[in-house]
Amino acid sequence: MPPPADLVIRRAKEADLDAINAIYNREVREGVATWELDEWPIERRIEWFTEHDDASPVFVATSVGAVIGFTYLSTYRGRRGYQYTRENTIMVDTPYQRAGIGRLLLARVIEAGRALGLRSIVAWITSTNTGSIELHRQFGYTVIGEEIETGRKFGEWHSAVEVQLLLDRPDVP
Repeated sequence: MPPPADLVIRRAKEADLDAINAIYNREVREGVATWELDEWPIERRIEWFTEHDDASPVFVATSVGAVIGFTYLSTYRGRRGYQYTRENTIMVDTPYQRAGIGRLLLARVIEAGRALGLRSIVAWITSTNTGSIELHRQFGYTVIGEEIETGRKFGEWHSAVEVQLLLDRPDVP
């Protein structure tokens, strides 16, 4: 299935937070793309959004004006020495998965990383999510490690694959 013809990828705004939260909370309830066990109240999503500034942007994919997916860059480990690294996250609403939307979102967040002068973008992907691992590989990410059974959800242990994309080296002082 191809992406919707009217698909738009743009910076997220506060009006998108209910839809972002709905997509995320569905994954909390039904999936393992996040190992979060408790749904987020909208207040937590608003706080999360205020922490994502120009250096850690959030993008949404929309169709017919509705948010159907989102991606974002997060600061990495919270120390200044990691200022040229971000973690990427992508989530697509269930009815729109496998339609190329994740590909477009990943391309957009990598473009943002380059514009920010980043050196590295990393992601942790549940090891059973082979589609997401392969998507990242297609964009040049390499698997750099695996965390064995570090998460537990739905009564099962889950492992995570760490992937990394090295971008052009920024001019740094």
